[in-house]
Amino acid sequence: MPDPVDLAAVLATIDQPWSPRTVAVLNDYDLRVVHTRGEFTRHSHPETDEVFLVLSGSLTIRMDDGDVTLGPGQLYVVPKGTPHQPYSPDGAQLLLVEPSATVNTGDTPSELTAERRGIEQ
Repeated sequence: MPDPVDLAAVLATIDQPWSPRTVAVLNDYDLRVVHTRGEFTRHSHPETDEVFLVLSGSLTIRMDDGDVTLGPGQLYVVPKGTPHQPYSPDGAQLLLVEPSATVNTGDTPSELTAERRGIEQ
């Protein structure tokens, strides 16, 4: 049986915002932690929903139909194909759930596009 994952310990090793780390795999889905700060690339995921769970801080998800602001312990699912832009002026720590093959910037590659990285990398 694998060891439990200490999310706070993993987050403490991440020194750049918007650089997710895969902490576990559930079937074909990654559970990823990430630090946020400032604006992320506006993008969508045409083939999949995306789950945002705020662990600490505050995150606003900008969308055409209105913004959603989340605080610690709050979760939101962005439906597949929905253009969205995560924004966190003061920073936040998140848990993301998405298919393992999902690129963080979806259909809009940018300087913030990150390779899939596990916690051992």
